[in-house]
Amino acid sequence: MNRRECLHLLTGLAGAMLASEAHAQGAESKAMPTIAPPDPDPKSPAFKLPAKSCDSHTHIFGPASRYPFAEKRPYNTADAPLEMFRSVHEKIGVERCVIVNATVHGTDNRVVTDAIAQSEGAYKGIANVNDEMAEKELAALDKAGICGCRFAFLKRLGGVGNMNKFQRIVHRVAELRWHIDVYFEPGTIAEFAPILTALPTPYVIDHMGTVQAAKGLDDPGFTALLDLQKKDEKCWVKITGLERASAAGKPFHDAVPFARALIDNAPDRVLWGTDWPHPNVKIMPNDGEIVDLIPLCAPDEKVRQKMLVDNPARLFKFS
Repeated sequence: MNRRECLHLLTGLAGAMLASEAHAQGAESKAMPTIAPPDPDPKSPAFKLPAKSCDSHTHIFGPASRYPFAEKRPYNTADAPLEMFRSVHEKIGVERCVIVNATVHGTDNRVVTDAIAQSEGAYKGIANVNDEMAEKELAALDKAGICGCRFAFLKRLGGVGNMNKFQRIVHRVAELRWHIDVYFEPGTIAEFAPILTALPTPYVIDHMGTVQAAKGLDDPGFTALLDLQKKDEKCWVKITGLERASAAGKPFHDAVPFARALIDNAPDRVLWGTDWPHPNVKIMPNDGEIVDLIPLCAPDEKVRQKMLVDNPARLFKFS
């Protein structure tokens, strides 16, 4: 991509940012939504996860009394604290995990780093950062077990944002050898692909690129994701959010072919996760049932070993 094309793309994204900000200003008077809590009774899955399996996308909320929610958060939520988090993972057989700091906590990453400190090396984290953070703050996060930072390009989570700041942050964290975690609106992968391929560090696409199963495997948004995943070795994809992708509802089997296509497309650069406690979903899944989707998505045992153990160990630098 040449300089003119890059400038054209950034201009378009800046326009999207302004439109998103205008939308947000018009919505300020609306009540902040409250999301549903997770299923309190996760089932014991029939599928047994291999040793050192990693939940590569999960969250902790609060407790708000200790880790206050950000004032300008996009939604309200009940506490989903470390104790509950551990209980779910014990029930479904997860030994390692990557905690993605949620937007409700803003750039206060203590809920993640405190959990990492208590994990004896079993947890890593993805932080929320901004361009105002000093180098010593980023270095402290790195030392605390943070290995990447997240950008949610979703209107309901704040919109595109300032792309110049995004570029500055990316180049700063690349020096720490972090990766970038990105969350997109459905159908926007092709729009962002030139920016992603130019990044100086690996990037991970959340929730299978927010694919929509109702649109079918030939949907241009999904084929753009497959093309990017195949061509760019910096591109990783999380096999998460089948409940978000599904049009049919439980047991979410209509989303399985999309997960399988992504796994087959680049088995060395896929990751699996629960997305517990499942913020902003239309149908609340049960985490034991999510685990039982794994062998449907990845029938081959060697490929499952990569997705669940080897790939996350390599990207997140588990010992």
